[in-house]
Amino acid sequence: MSDVQLHPEQADGAKAVLYLQFCIGEQRFALDVRGVIEVLPRRTLKPIAQAPAWVAGILAHRGALVPVVDLSALSFATAAPLRTSTRLVLVHYRGDRQLGLILEQATDTLRCRADEFQPYGLDNTDAPYLGPVRQDARGLVQRIEVDDLLADDVRQLLFPEQPGQVPA
Repeated sequence: MSDVQLHPEQADGAKAVLYLQFCIGEQRFALDVRGVIEVLPRRTLKPIAQAPAWVAGILAHRGALVPVVDLSALSFATAAPLRTSTRLVLVHYRGDRQLGLILEQATDTLRCRADEFQPYGLDNTDAPYLGPVRQDARGLVQRIEVDDLLADDVRQLLFPEQPGQVPA
């Protein structure tokens, strides 16, 4: 990962996982860094016609075209603000695909055990990517499940199947 200083909190136990923390408005979220490819400053993107408003566009990066989603716009219908702490995070999506995420205040990390995140009792079928929550001294932090970010129709728009390719 580049362009981010990692300052993990200490957690007991050898099974701790490192998470990239970010915010959407005042709410905190966490992304497992094992799925992160690279953390970049925000970049200019090529818009995609007829895509949902929360699809920020396409990034040409290291010879690949990477679709980018504004997670703030997806979750709360408000685009991420243009701040120096807003990052473009490239992640693995459903195996070997790359997906870009625009994340606010993506500058800190959290180290904890995965089982410290607990279900919060709501079945949010409209946002299956919103995973369990963890409470700490600063309040609640919610884990994001990257592979559940895109509905089937948007996934087909952003990742059209090639002949002979197995669907994701």
